[in-house]
Amino acid sequence: MKLRPDLGLTFDDVLLIPKRSAVVSRKQIDLSAWLTPQIQLAIPIVSANMDTVTESEMAIAMARAGGIGILHRFMTVQRQAEMVQRVKRAESFVVENPLTIPPTATLEEARRRMLQADIGGLVVTDAEGTLLGIITTRDILLAPDLSAKVQDAMTPRERLVVAAADEPLTLARQKLYQHRIEKLPLVDANDRVVGLVTAQDIIKIQEHPQATKDSKGRLRVGAAVGANPSDLERARACVAAEADVLVVDVAHGHLEIVIRMVQQLKREFPSVPIIAGNVATPEGVSDLHQAGADAVKVGVGSGSICITRIVTGFGVPQLTAIADCAEAGRRLGVPIIADGGIRNSGDITKALAAGASTVMLGSLLSGTKESPGPTIFRNGQAYKVVRGMASLTANITRRKLDHQNDVDWEEWSDIVPEGVEAVVPYRGSLNEVLHQLLGGLRSGMSYCGATNLTELVEKAEFIRITHSSQVESGVHDVTVL
Repeated sequence: MKLRPDLGLTFDDVLLIPKRSAVVSRKQIDLSAWLTPQIQLAIPIVSANMDTVTESEMAIAMARAGGIGILHRFMTVQRQAEMVQRVKRAESFVVENPLTIPPTATLEEARRRMLQADIGGLVVTDAEGTLLGIITTRDILLAPDLSAKVQDAMTPRERLVVAAADEPLTLARQKLYQHRIEKLPLVDANDRVVGLVTAQDIIKIQEHPQATKDSKGRLRVGAAVGANPSDLERARACVAAEADVLVVDVAHGHLEIVIRMVQQLKREFPSVPIIAGNVATPEGVSDLHQAGADAVKVGVGSGSICITRIVTGFGVPQLTAIADCAEAGRRLGVPIIADGGIRNSGDITKALAAGASTVMLGSLLSGTKESPGPTIFRNGQAYKVVRGMASLTANITRRKLDHQNDVDWEEWSDIVPEGVEAVVPYRGSLNEVLHQLLGGLRSGMSYCGATNLTELVEKAEFIRITHSSQVESGVHDVTVL
């Protein structure tokens, strides 16, 4: 038997020691961080790949805020790929291959396609892609007969303002304003549609200057996959939909099947960053890096709805796991994502000070408007449901997806859950929650004079505290109003 002589520490076991600081304003503080060596974020926040946390709405909101969302894998391959596409189409410099519809389609079909894609208009083309017109929600909104043809309601080609495929964005913006229009089709020399510039996309660029975007101005998004051979189909579909990063999502990431999956993904998609995990040791970081992982998720049993440590007896207290793994990550050039155990902005500061490049949040974001979890009411208070991805019902969902049918009672009884289902208070919009969390992080960094996350790691000094110190750190000796 081996027994480490040192104590394993988590966030409540330590405080950061205040130091002399020249920080005058929190606006001086740069929160940019590397998710992987290829992808930089304006804020060090990643939304967790949980089915009660991240679907397309959360991923869009996270990317616009400067972070990134990882779409969960507890859905069909087709639905996950469609969610990737929805995020990528949410905004861009130019909409490449805009959605089109033939002139003979009905208004009902046009309405349904716009609703499904969450867009305000469709380009009308013939079979060769030649521009015939544009139809928008305004053209359909009060239509008396939805069985009428698109060609009867669209704005025809002769009334459209168009631009060339290589139109600079500044000139496109001028045309949109000059002609008071919302959509500017881009056409080639044969009048075939090759792109679309919209007023809404230009507005979004101004509204979200820190948004996490790719080289084409589209929001970035990650997609989670498993480690089974069948998950290669999921990875291929998500890459085809232009996911920016793949996350091999396994509770215990230091497994041979995970290592083999990372190797295979890297061979098949050499230009797509791969994140793998979860691990809790430097050896796990090293092995996943050798397999081809560009970043590693750290955290075993530390999530608020995870009972892995209770069920299995395994895990490493999260702050120790982060510090140990971050040391290996710095040596290998691998960013570390701290996943689990974070309950407030102070924990985020501690995780980043211990060496994590970013933090992954689940329960903290599950109560937001953008999370897909259902809303319930108790005694007049709104709550949202959150569940661990190793919980009983999550396991059943996964088995249904794997077998494409219902799970019988014997299979239910075979499951040993390592997570629970719970509720969290409804917390409003994601932006409101991030404002509080990032404000606390900036304040924390100012206490040691750090103006960026690199300086935070360099200047951070932890001190272990007692239970009495924990009590002293919170509200005490008063009655809270």
